Amino acid sequence: MNYLSFIALYFRTIRHLKIIQIFARIKFKLFTPKLDTCTLPSRSFKFSSQIQSARRETNLFGPNNFILLNQPGDCNDIGWQDQQRSKLWRYNQHYFDDLNAIDAKLRKVWHLGLIDSWINENPPSVGVGWEPYPTSLRIVNWIKWDNAQNQITNKMSESLALQARWLSKRIEWHLLGNHLFANAKALIYAGLYFEGKEARQWLSMGFQILKSQVKEQILIDGGQFELSPMYHALALEDLLDLTNICQNNSHQLTACEFEQLRSWPKIIVKMLNWLKAVSHPDGKISFFNDAAFSIAPENNELISYAKRLGFVSLNPNNGVTDLKHSGLVRLQTDKAVVIFDSAKIAPDYLPGHAHADTLSFEFSIDSQRIFVNSGTSVYGLGKERLRQRGTAAHNTVIVNAQNSSEVWSGFRVGNRARILERESGIEDSEIYAHGTHDGYARKNGGLLHTRKLYLSENSLRVSDIISKPLSADVRYHLHPDIQICCLEGKKAVLIMPNGKKIKLIVDGAKDFNFVQSTWHPEFGASVQSKCLVVKFEGYSCKLVINWD
Repeated sequence: MNYLSFIALYFRTIRHLKIIQIFARIKFKLFTPKLDTCTLPSRSFKFSSQIQSARRETNLFGPNNFILLNQPGDCNDIGWQDQQRSKLWRYNQHYFDDLNAIDAKLRKVWHLGLIDSWINENPPSVGVGWEPYPTSLRIVNWIKWDNAQNQITNKMSESLALQARWLSKRIEWHLLGNHLFANAKALIYAGLYFEGKEARQWLSMGFQILKSQVKEQILIDGGQFELSPMYHALALEDLLDLTNICQNNSHQLTACEFEQLRSWPKIIVKMLNWLKAVSHPDGKISFFNDAAFSIAPENNELISYAKRLGFVSLNPNNGVTDLKHSGLVRLQTDKAVVIFDSAKIAPDYLPGHAHADTLSFEFSIDSQRIFVNSGTSVYGLGKERLRQRGTAAHNTVIVNAQNSSEVWSGFRVGNRARILERESGIEDSEIYAHGTHDGYARKNGGLLHTRKLYLSENSLRVSDIISKPLSADVRYHLHPDIQICCLEGKKAVLIMPNGKKIKLIVDGAKDFNFVQSTWHPEFGASVQSKCLVVKFEGYSCKLVINWD
């Protein structure tokens, strides 16, 4: 890419940013605050215990032995800071999620030693561990751990207060989104956990941030505005945790803060319903935008946690569940579920977790996933990150080998596909969802892509239309457990693990074949799979899927 092309790409990206992001980024890079280590606040005697929160899987398998993102690491060998592991792995190491994971009490001695090691080897404000996001998550985890009767030491309490003081000076206004939400959550935890004027300031700062951010980040239909089921689950966990700690310490809240607390239950119920709507019958999330298993707590953990706090959610009904403010649609019958992405890339100023997956869908029969988007296994820079964000890694149409939205670098997007029309409903004996986008229009003479999905009890019809007869193909990524039985002409038979057969019939294709692909259910994981590639013959291409 030449210099002028790069400038143009950069302009197409930054023109969507908020002014505060630009100026806050400059300030964050150029000005590092001084950290006063004197006169730290002490733990509040008013702090009350909380209900058991959602748990994650164990990631500590010895006093210093982690398995994070499916990659092992021993602190004795790799420490806390060097570059033998990716930054994302280091972030997870500094979160201390295992303190509150399943059977955490059995590892209390390991946890004590690990916290002591962290304090000794991570001097204040230095290194990855003191970046605002891992600091935010660690503050919450340490306080939760102490709250589970683990008897925090004075040394740990002083470190925790110092971390909160540092965080209050390094709020991530340049990033906004889930990072800012995590900063606010940690400040509220620390503000309630400690006593005195400074702690009260942390508490006020956290609530002030959430006053605008809950309304900004949680859409009317309950979806988290980055439209990633994984980040939605994390946001739901955050709001459940905040409700938990604030209800148990409401005596420390002002009247205005208490009113905020009172507004959260309705939002939480909507978020629970949204999570269920974008999850498969196997009880786990779908893969739209950045999404993978084992980052957020499992759905059953979040739903159980919500019940302990008194929140009851609804299971999706058969028919159409149209999450209109998010742009996702769920089509459901007794046997099958389709989850369809007719959403714009959102929010405009924060597309870092967006994929070029417009009008993609995922599909399950009973509790078995059939068609899956490829998931997310890496962050950062590199070809694999770009490939996983690209259109070809999703169940949708590619025109002239392009991406529907201009994803680039690790977390950036230039031009974005816009949804021009969307509709859902019931037609005769079928439920349906339609969508049209213009992601290919700029480079292809105004070309539009329209997709129509029709689901009945024993069939799914997928109709794709492009407004100009250019080179195009549509991809359908099979779950790794689905086997290809036979391929003849423009027909194929798939076999589910239970032996049931699925019949595929293609119309409007000049070529039809299966190619090797990969599925990425977790970070650091790559599973071999197959992808059906259908090349358009003209303006339209149809796939009919039948099952018993």
